[in-house]
Amino acid sequence: MSRRLIATAAALVVAITALAGCSSTAAPESGSSSAGSDLGLVSAGTLTVATEGTYRPFSFHADGGTGELTGFDVEIIKAVADKLDLKVKFQETQWDAIFAGLDAGRFDVIANQVTINDERKAKYLFSTPYTVSPGVIVVPEDNTSITSFADLKGKTTAQSLTSNWNDLAVKSGAKVEAVDGWSQAVALLRQGRVDATINDKLTYLDYEKTDGPTGLKIAAETDEAGEQAFAFTKKSQKLVDAVDGALADLRADGTLAKISEKYFGADVTK
Repeated sequence: MSRRLIATAAALVVAITALAGCSSTAAPESGSSSAGSDLGLVSAGTLTVATEGTYRPFSFHADGGTGELTGFDVEIIKAVADKLDLKVKFQETQWDAIFAGLDAGRFDVIANQVTINDERKAKYLFSTPYTVSPGVIVVPEDNTSITSFADLKGKTTAQSLTSNWNDLAVKSGAKVEAVDGWSQAVALLRQGRVDATINDKLTYLDYEKTDGPTGLKIAAETDEAGEQAFAFTKKSQKLVDAVDGALADLRADGTLAKISEKYFGADVTK
């Protein structure tokens, strides 16, 4: 065989070997640095998530605050990251600083029951809502005189004066007993010192799930419900689209409902 033929054969062997090597290249492993590389993440392969870590049952530490970070929002964003083949890194941040941190590029997303409203929509992008919660009137189980917001006229409700629920109580004609928050409101209600209290449905469901049976019930709900979603900067549209796709899959396979039932005894995700 001539020297030229030998060289040509050798070149063909090299080329075939190179092609074989390319065809056998493994797909990126879950959570690898290449996962989500087109999503503009703070850290390649990792979804960096801001959350309070002190907001039970949404984001908190188990075992009285000494255990691992868990909660409704925490479990859902973990499931989303798993669908997207990403690792998760949580940055526990006080609520007052959480949006500033997002603006500064310290994390990719906020997972902390962020309510969608017009003011926030003007500045941020939101995922599909994963929590839907109307306002509710909570009364003792044996109360039959309150079945609507109109029935609050002349009745006494326990409300935090700085909350929007206080505004709704006043608008409904109720007399308001000022309280610091939900715990004090339901204490007065169970003692028979007030007729009702207004709050969001999630708060009531968590209370019933954690401390029930409480002897309380929902008497009426608002027509409109608040919606909570993951929050992103305006430059994160690709990430929002990916998260929405993951949420759709999690809704279809029952994961969202399962997590919701665990924390609230009901599906609050739709």
